[in-house]
Amino acid sequence: MRIDLHSHSAASDGTEPPDEVVRRARAAGVGILALTDHDTTEGLAPAGDAAREAGLTLVPGMEMSCRRDGLSVHMLAYWFAPDDPELARERGRVLEGRDGRAAAVVAKLAELGVPITLDMVTRLAGDGVVGRPHIARVLAELGVVPTPADAFTPEWIGTGGRAHVTRYATGPEHAVRLVRAAGGVTVLAHPKAARRGYTLPDAWIADLAAAGLAGVEADHPDHDPAARARLRGLAGDLGLVVTGSSDDHGELTGHRLGCETTSPDAYEALLDRRPTG
Repeated sequence: MRIDLHSHSAASDGTEPPDEVVRRARAAGVGILALTDHDTTEGLAPAGDAAREAGLTLVPGMEMSCRRDGLSVHMLAYWFAPDDPELARERGRVLEGRDGRAAAVVAKLAELGVPITLDMVTRLAGDGVVGRPHIARVLAELGVVPTPADAFTPEWIGTGGRAHVTRYATGPEHAVRLVRAAGGVTVLAHPKAARRGYTLPDAWIADLAAAGLAGVEADHPDHDPAARARLRGLAGDLGLVVTGSSDDHGELTGHRLGCETTSPDAYEALLDRRPTG
Protein backbone atom coordinates (compact mmCIF):
# COMPACT_ATOMS: atom_id res chain seq x y z
CA MET A 1 0.00 0.00 0.00
CA ARG A 2 1.36 3.43 -0.96
CA ILE A 3 0.94 6.11 1.70
CA ASP A 4 1.33 9.82 0.89
CA LEU A 5 0.91 12.12 3.90
CA HIS A 6 1.35 15.59 2.37
CA SER A 7 -0.78 16.99 -0.46
CA HIS A 8 -2.60 20.17 -1.38
CA SER A 9 -5.80 21.11 -3.20
CA ALA A 10 -7.37 24.29 -4.47
CA ALA A 11 -8.68 24.83 -0.94
CA SER A 12 -5.26 26.38 -0.40
CA ASP A 13 -2.52 26.59 -3.04
CA GLY A 14 -2.97 23.41 -5.06
CA THR A 15 -4.30 23.68 -8.60
CA GLU A 16 -7.13 21.13 -8.44
CA PRO A 17 -10.22 20.66 -6.26
CA PRO A 18 -10.05 18.17 -3.38
CA ASP A 19 -12.06 15.45 -5.10
CA GLU A 20 -9.73 15.55 -8.11
CA VAL A 21 -6.68 15.28 -5.83
CA VAL A 22 -8.19 12.11 -4.37
CA ARG A 23 -8.92 10.66 -7.81
CA ARG A 24 -5.37 11.36 -8.96
CA ALA A 25 -4.01 9.74 -5.82
CA ARG A 26 -6.02 6.58 -6.44
CA ALA A 27 -4.84 6.51 -10.07
CA ALA A 28 -1.25 6.83 -8.81
CA GLY A 29 -1.68 3.77 -6.61
CA VAL A 30 -1.96 5.66 -3.32
CA GLY A 31 -4.14 3.83 -0.80
CA ILE A 32 -3.78 6.26 2.11
CA LEU A 33 -3.67 10.01 1.45
CA ALA A 34 -3.45 12.98 3.78
CA LEU A 35 -4.91 16.23 2.49
CA THR A 36 -2.90 18.95 4.22
CA ASP A 37 -3.99 22.31 2.86
CA HIS A 38 -2.40 25.39 4.39
CA ASP A 39 -4.17 26.52 7.57
CA THR A 40 -7.59 25.28 6.44
CA THR A 41 -9.79 22.20 6.67
CA GLU A 42 -12.27 23.34 4.01
CA GLY A 43 -11.22 20.66 1.52
CA LEU A 44 -11.63 17.71 3.89
CA ALA A 45 -15.38 17.14 3.43
CA PRO A 46 -15.33 16.88 -0.39
CA ALA A 47 -12.10 14.91 -0.25
CA GLY A 48 -13.69 12.50 2.22
CA ASP A 49 -16.67 11.92 -0.07
CA ALA A 50 -14.36 11.25 -3.01
CA ALA A 51 -12.18 8.94 -0.91
CA ARG A 52 -15.16 6.79 0.05
CA GLU A 53 -16.14 6.49 -3.61
CA ALA A 54 -12.59 5.64 -4.65
CA GLY A 55 -11.96 3.14 -1.83
CA LEU A 56 -9.09 5.25 -0.49
CA THR A 57 -8.34 6.08 3.14
CA LEU A 58 -8.23 9.83 3.72
CA VAL A 59 -6.18 11.13 6.64
CA PRO A 60 -7.66 14.48 7.75
CA GLY A 61 -4.84 16.97 7.92
CA MET A 62 -3.61 20.53 7.62
CA GLU A 63 -0.26 22.24 7.13
CA MET A 64 0.11 24.91 9.79
CA SER A 65 2.09 28.07 9.10
CA CYS A 66 4.59 28.60 11.91
CA ARG A 67 7.57 30.88 12.46
CA ARG A 68 10.60 30.96 14.73
CA ASP A 69 13.26 33.68 14.70
CA GLY A 70 12.05 34.97 11.36
CA LEU A 71 12.12 31.59 9.60
CA SER A 72 9.05 29.73 8.34
CA VAL A 73 8.39 26.36 9.92
CA HIS A 74 5.78 24.11 8.31
CA MET A 75 3.91 21.77 10.64
CA LEU A 76 1.81 18.91 9.31
CA ALA A 77 -1.11 18.10 11.62
CA TYR A 78 -3.18 14.90 11.42
CA TRP A 79 -6.34 13.47 13.06
CA PHE A 80 -7.09 16.58 15.13
CA ALA A 81 -10.62 17.72 15.97
CA PRO A 82 -11.21 20.54 13.43
CA ASP A 83 -13.75 22.22 15.70
CA ASP A 84 -11.43 22.37 18.71
CA PRO A 85 -11.94 25.97 19.89
CA GLU A 86 -8.30 26.84 20.64
CA LEU A 87 -7.00 25.38 17.38
CA ALA A 88 -9.81 27.01 15.39
CA ARG A 89 -9.08 30.37 17.01
CA GLU A 90 -5.40 30.14 16.14
CA ARG A 91 -6.19 29.09 12.59
CA GLY A 92 -8.40 32.14 12.26
CA ARG A 93 -5.55 34.43 13.31
CA VAL A 94 -3.25 32.84 10.74
CA LEU A 95 -5.82 33.14 7.94
CA GLU A 96 -6.42 36.79 8.78
CA GLY A 97 -2.68 37.34 8.51
CA ARG A 98 -2.61 35.60 5.12
CA ASP A 99 -5.29 37.90 3.70
CA GLY A 100 -3.52 41.03 4.91
CA ARG A 101 -0.16 39.81 3.64
CA ALA A 102 -1.49 39.16 0.12
CA ALA A 103 -2.73 42.74 -0.21
CA ALA A 104 0.57 44.13 1.11
CA VAL A 105 2.66 41.99 -1.26
CA VAL A 106 0.56 43.07 -4.24
CA ALA A 107 1.00 46.70 -3.21
CA LYS A 108 4.80 46.27 -3.06
CA LEU A 109 4.85 44.59 -6.45
CA ALA A 110 2.81 47.44 -7.92
CA GLU A 111 5.35 49.90 -6.52
CA LEU A 112 8.03 47.91 -8.35
CA GLY A 113 6.16 48.43 -11.62
CA VAL A 114 4.43 45.04 -11.86
CA PRO A 115 0.93 45.37 -13.41
CA ILE A 116 -0.71 43.14 -10.77
CA THR A 117 -3.90 43.65 -8.79
CA LEU A 118 -5.33 41.90 -5.75
CA ASP A 119 -8.33 40.87 -7.87
CA MET A 120 -6.02 38.84 -10.11
CA VAL A 121 -4.74 36.94 -7.11
CA THR A 122 -8.07 36.34 -5.38
CA ARG A 123 -9.66 35.29 -8.68
CA LEU A 124 -6.97 32.65 -9.09
CA ALA A 125 -7.38 31.47 -5.48
CA GLY A 126 -11.16 31.24 -5.85
CA ASP A 127 -12.66 30.01 -2.60
CA GLY A 128 -9.29 28.73 -1.39
CA VAL A 129 -6.89 30.26 1.10
CA VAL A 130 -4.81 32.97 -0.59
CA GLY A 131 -1.09 32.33 -0.44
CA ARG A 132 2.18 33.38 -2.04
CA PRO A 133 1.94 30.58 -4.65
CA HIS A 134 -1.13 32.32 -6.08
CA ILE A 135 0.84 35.55 -6.39
CA ALA A 136 3.70 33.61 -7.96
CA ARG A 137 1.35 32.09 -10.53
CA VAL A 138 0.05 35.55 -11.47
CA LEU A 139 3.62 36.81 -11.86
CA ALA A 140 4.33 33.92 -14.23
CA GLU A 141 1.13 34.58 -16.18
CA LEU A 142 2.18 38.23 -16.55
CA GLY A 143 5.61 37.16 -17.83
CA VAL A 144 7.41 38.80 -14.92
CA VAL A 145 9.09 35.46 -14.08
CA PRO A 146 9.49 32.36 -16.27
CA THR A 147 7.78 30.01 -13.80
CA PRO A 148 6.01 30.42 -10.43
CA ALA A 149 9.04 28.92 -8.68
CA ASP A 150 11.17 31.81 -9.99
CA ALA A 151 9.09 34.27 -7.99
CA PHE A 152 10.41 32.89 -4.69
CA THR A 153 13.72 34.77 -4.84
CA PRO A 154 15.12 37.93 -3.21
CA GLU A 155 14.27 39.68 -6.45
CA TRP A 156 10.55 39.17 -5.85
CA ILE A 157 8.56 37.46 -3.08
CA GLY A 158 11.10 35.10 -1.52
CA THR A 159 11.99 35.47 2.15
CA GLY A 160 13.72 38.85 2.53
CA GLY A 161 12.84 39.74 -1.06
CA ARG A 162 11.90 43.15 -2.43
CA ALA A 163 8.19 42.36 -2.22
CA HIS A 164 8.23 40.02 0.77
CA VAL A 165 5.91 40.79 3.66
CA THR A 166 5.96 39.03 7.03
CA ARG A 167 2.62 37.91 8.45
CA TYR A 168 1.37 36.37 11.66
CA ALA A 169 2.33 32.73 12.16
CA THR A 170 2.07 30.33 15.08
CA GLY A 171 5.11 29.44 17.17
CA PRO A 172 6.01 25.85 16.19
CA GLU A 173 6.07 24.47 19.74
CA HIS A 174 2.73 26.13 20.41
CA ALA A 175 1.36 24.48 17.24
CA VAL A 176 2.52 21.05 18.44
CA ARG A 177 0.78 21.54 21.78
CA LEU A 178 -2.41 22.90 20.18
CA VAL A 179 -2.71 19.90 17.87
CA ARG A 180 -2.05 17.43 20.69
CA ALA A 181 -4.72 19.13 22.81
CA ALA A 182 -7.11 18.70 19.85
CA GLY A 183 -6.38 14.96 19.72
CA GLY A 184 -3.93 15.00 16.82
CA VAL A 185 -0.27 14.45 16.02
CA THR A 186 2.28 16.61 14.24
CA VAL A 187 5.06 15.95 11.74
CA LEU A 188 7.65 18.57 10.82
CA ALA A 189 7.56 19.17 7.05
CA HIS A 190 10.69 19.37 4.84
CA PRO A 191 13.01 20.86 7.51
CA LYS A 192 16.23 20.43 5.50
CA ALA A 193 15.02 21.72 2.12
CA ALA A 194 18.01 23.94 1.31
CA ARG A 195 16.56 24.93 -2.06
CA ARG A 196 13.98 26.98 -0.14
CA GLY A 197 16.80 29.24 1.02
CA TYR A 198 17.37 27.91 4.55
CA THR A 199 17.22 24.78 6.68
CA LEU A 200 16.03 24.34 10.25
CA PRO A 201 18.69 23.73 12.92
CA ASP A 202 18.85 20.30 14.55
CA ALA A 203 18.41 21.99 17.93
CA TRP A 204 15.01 23.32 16.84
CA ILE A 205 13.89 19.81 15.89
CA ALA A 206 15.03 18.61 19.30
CA ASP A 207 12.99 21.38 20.95
CA LEU A 208 9.92 20.30 18.98
CA ALA A 209 10.44 16.66 19.93
CA ALA A 210 10.50 17.71 23.58
CA ALA A 211 7.24 19.60 23.04
CA GLY A 212 5.51 16.48 21.66
CA LEU A 213 6.34 16.39 17.95
CA ALA A 214 5.55 12.90 16.61
CA GLY A 215 7.55 12.75 13.41
CA VAL A 216 9.74 14.35 10.78
CA GLU A 217 9.32 14.33 7.01
CA ALA A 218 12.62 12.99 5.63
CA ASP A 219 11.67 11.69 2.17
CA HIS A 220 10.56 14.82 0.34
CA PRO A 221 11.27 15.97 -3.24
CA ASP A 222 13.25 18.95 -1.92
CA HIS A 223 15.55 16.83 0.27
CA ASP A 224 18.81 15.53 -1.17
CA PRO A 225 20.29 12.19 0.01
CA ALA A 226 22.46 13.87 2.63
CA ALA A 227 19.46 15.69 4.14
CA ARG A 228 17.45 12.47 4.24
CA ALA A 229 20.24 10.60 5.98
CA ARG A 230 20.72 13.45 8.45
CA LEU A 231 17.03 13.48 9.34
CA ARG A 232 16.87 9.72 9.74
CA GLY A 233 19.74 9.82 12.19
CA LEU A 234 18.20 12.72 14.07
CA ALA A 235 14.83 10.99 14.19
CA GLY A 236 16.49 7.90 15.66
CA ASP A 237 18.17 9.97 18.35
CA LEU A 238 14.97 11.85 19.23
CA GLY A 239 12.49 9.01 18.94
CA LEU A 240 10.61 10.55 16.01
CA VAL A 241 8.69 8.72 13.28
CA VAL A 242 10.18 9.14 9.78
CA THR A 243 7.69 9.92 7.01
CA GLY A 244 7.84 10.47 3.26
CA SER A 245 5.42 12.49 1.15
CA SER A 246 5.03 14.12 -2.24
CA ASP A 247 3.93 17.62 -1.14
CA ASP A 248 1.92 17.61 -4.37
CA HIS A 249 0.36 20.90 -5.48
CA GLY A 250 -1.06 19.62 -8.75
CA GLU A 251 0.16 21.30 -11.91
CA LEU A 252 2.31 23.65 -9.86
CA THR A 253 4.62 20.79 -8.80
CA GLY A 254 4.16 18.49 -11.77
CA HIS A 255 1.45 16.09 -10.55
CA ARG A 256 3.70 14.02 -8.34
CA LEU A 257 1.33 12.26 -5.90
CA GLY A 258 2.97 9.12 -4.56
CA CYS A 259 6.47 10.05 -5.70
CA GLU A 260 7.58 9.84 -2.04
CA THR A 261 5.82 7.61 0.47
CA THR A 262 5.57 6.67 4.13
CA SER A 263 6.05 3.06 5.21
CA PRO A 264 3.08 1.19 6.72
CA ASP A 265 5.06 0.75 9.97
CA ALA A 266 5.66 4.49 10.22
CA TYR A 267 2.00 5.17 9.53
CA GLU A 268 0.95 2.79 12.31
CA ALA A 269 3.48 4.43 14.63
CA LEU A 270 1.88 7.83 13.99
CA LEU A 271 -1.56 6.37 14.72
CA ASP A 272 -0.23 4.99 17.99
CA ARG A 273 1.03 8.43 19.03
CA ARG A 274 -2.39 10.04 19.01
CA PRO A 275 -3.24 11.32 22.49
CA THR A 276 -5.62 9.16 24.48
CA GLY A 277 -8.39 10.27 26.79
